[in-house]
Amino acid sequence: MSYAPIALPRHLVNQLLHYAQSSPEQEICGLIGGKHGQPTTCYPIRNTADDPERRYRLDPEQHIGVLRAMREKGEQLFAIFHSHPAAPAEPSATDLELAAYPEALYLIVSLDTQGVLELRGFRIDGEKRAVEVELLLG
Repeated sequence: MSYAPIALPRHLVNQLLHYAQSSPEQEICGLIGGKHGQPTTCYPIRNTADDPERRYRLDPEQHIGVLRAMREKGEQLFAIFHSHPAAPAEPSATDLELAAYPEALYLIVSLDTQGVLELRGFRIDGEKRAVEVELLLG
């Protein structure tokens, strides 16, 4: 299965990259809200994983609060994002196993590069398979 390319506005890309760079030793995470199928707002959420250097877990209280804020702004869940400080920008086995929103885009920022951050997007289906989605960075 293939998916149409997804355009990400420059301000969202900059926010994601800045957020990842601000915590280079730990995975960052959060949600992106959207309207009419277009991404609009970045919502960073605290990572409460036991091993935040290699895993992410959205803080449950913040997660619920962000979903409420999105609903109040007329937004829907567009994407879930996190970073990989020392791994490529592709879903790990744990990322696939824990993916709970098949309708969402999964964005991964890798800091495991030579000076340039990498941002890639994936759809993860109900069978826990990842398909890369081309990102058009605005």
